[in-house]
Amino acid sequence: MKGALFDLDGVITDTAIYHFAAWCQLVKTHFNADLPDELEEKTKGVSREDSLQIILDYLDIKVSKEEFAALAAEKNQLYVHTLENLSQNDILPGISELLIDLKQHDIKIALASASKNGPFILKKLGLTDFFDAIVDPAKITSGKPAPDIFLAAAFALAISPYDCVGIEDSVAGVKAINSAGSVSIGVGGDELNHADKRFNNTADLNYQDILKAWETYNHN
Repeated sequence: MKGALFDLDGVITDTAIYHFAAWCQLVKTHFNADLPDELEEKTKGVSREDSLQIILDYLDIKVSKEEFAALAAEKNQLYVHTLENLSQNDILPGISELLIDLKQHDIKIALASASKNGPFILKKLGLTDFFDAIVDPAKITSGKPAPDIFLAAAFALAISPYDCVGIEDSVAGVKAINSAGSVSIGVGGDELNHADKRFNNTADLNYQDILKAWETYNHN
């Protein structure tokens, strides 16, 4: 194992709730509609544009390209406003310790998040220096569950995806890691049983168990 590819929301910090709250506020303002809880899972881990399309499809609403772009931008403004208060206290349990452990074992670390706010969030959390690479999701053609962002993360580290683990909390993200050929580490419930190794929460993540999973499931 030479590289670790991290999702952001729900793995490093839990901003997923802020994402969905921003979508709900946007939809209430513009369409006077409410979004069901199940849409939160469907929009988790996917890009802003893909999330908006999922929501518009659910509402059976069609908008112009200009309106689409304006809605996506407004949602981001709502979301970013909530991030101003982020601090090291918002790092999920066990993650700081895991990042330190990975560095001590000379494992390269990359961020493979669909969030365009990834660099800003890492800075607010004080974690930027742990990351050897941060993928720019704007340059990724196909979002999760396509493997593109994890392939790009491995490429940015100059490491084969087969020599990496990917850590995710979403169904789409785990599928993306599997498709990339990396060993998938799922953080969450039974919906992530398609991961090579699943942990119930971030507090359970540790270097030795992740290394063991890579040794067991790697495709080399």
